[in-house]
Amino acid sequence: MDILHLNTCIKKKEISPVDVVKETLEKIYEKNPQTNAFITISEKEALESAKVLEKEMIEGKVRGPLHGIPIAVKDLIYTKGIKTTMGSKIYEHFIPSVDATVVEKLKQAGAIIIGKANTHEFAYGPIGDRSYFGACRNPYNLEKISGGSSSGSAAAVAANMVLASIGTDTGGSIRIPASACGVVGMKPTFGLVSKAGAFDLAYTLDHIGPITTNIKENALLLNIIAGFDPKDSYSIKDSQNTDYSRLIGKSVKGKTIGIAMNSYFTNLNKEVKDAFDKCVTIFKHLQANITEVVVPNIEEIADAQAVTIKAEASAVHADSLQSYQGNVDDEVYERLVASKEVKGYEYVQAQMNRNKLISNLNQLFNDVDILIVPTLPILPTDIGQREVTINHTSVSTQHALLKLTSPFNYTGNAALSIPIGMSKSGLPIGIQLIGKHGDEEKLYQFGYALESELGAS
Repeated sequence: MDILHLNTCIKKKEISPVDVVKETLEKIYEKNPQTNAFITISEKEALESAKVLEKEMIEGKVRGPLHGIPIAVKDLIYTKGIKTTMGSKIYEHFIPSVDATVVEKLKQAGAIIIGKANTHEFAYGPIGDRSYFGACRNPYNLEKISGGSSSGSAAAVAANMVLASIGTDTGGSIRIPASACGVVGMKPTFGLVSKAGAFDLAYTLDHIGPITTNIKENALLLNIIAGFDPKDSYSIKDSQNTDYSRLIGKSVKGKTIGIAMNSYFTNLNKEVKDAFDKCVTIFKHLQANITEVVVPNIEEIADAQAVTIKAEASAVHADSLQSYQGNVDDEVYERLVASKEVKGYEYVQAQMNRNKLISNLNQLFNDVDILIVPTLPILPTDIGQREVTINHTSVSTQHALLKLTSPFNYTGNAALSIPIGMSKSGLPIGIQLIGKHGDEEKLYQFGYALESELGAS
């Protein structure tokens, strides 16, 4: 059952919000010991919210399209009265006194916060296996990573514990686990969804977005959480009253898709490449135009992203480095220490060049509607694995996971990962659809067209 169907059943009073929460809790208690997708299960708070929402239903009041629907929230997004740990021992007992703006919006739409999803500590890692509360495991193979840093957010949806979740993305942290776990993950345009009340990793790179089982539900969630927020200094003001689902179901015939031919994008695991090529064939069948493009300045963008995340993470965690060394995971701590090595002039230069690099990239979308690249060049790796081989070349797992996603955090472009198939070993593979700023509805249009064809094949 999906969100839209469940919402209809709730409205018709065929099932109550209390029953929905109880059934969801049963799934979580059954499956979470295997995946470790949740750090905190907010049973008491969820049941109390469900009772309120049930009473409102009886009285004829419907808050919105998520009325009575349980949602998981990444455990570095503040939830009033519910523990928020950042996946760290330092915040093991931290309970916020306020909700993040995105949580406020979910509650206004009738959502029930069922629990807090596991995260790579401080969200500073794309692997998802470094949390004080233990590694999050891939529901398709418990020995494999779920991807990070929104590891639990994706795993909870993939394991059918919840129908939707909210993650954050600083270098790929929504799209990476979405691909690894076979679900849909949207990194919206930078500033489209308020970051107020989310623990920072990198001020100018952090994004918040929805993770769901399908495109329609992802657009539904984005409609709810998007919008200007004066509490977020990076919030954009032209994000009101857009229906991000408005192009879903419309033909992509005659539309133009760009395939990145830079060598930066082409070193792929064979099964990933085969799945990607199948998607290109499907789009051709749908009579979209396929054109090869060179993404401008991609290496420079990737370098600037690396400088920016290091400098800003170092600033965020200056106190943690000084006061809590023994309480931070060794690997995360080492990465934070290495982040201090960025020189001030390097950071300034990366920001001075940013508008030019973004402008150059967006010019690409004068000739194509969207750009497509694989989300990940590799299949999900073993938990604890830190080196991976791609076509006889050994690279760090972290570098491989981040390579195709992180440049678009620096530029702030909208990017959507959707599942496109399974490897021979039964692991999910994803494709990434990238658009210019504000083109989320176009990404959903193309994503739905592909999703429909793959579902019919």
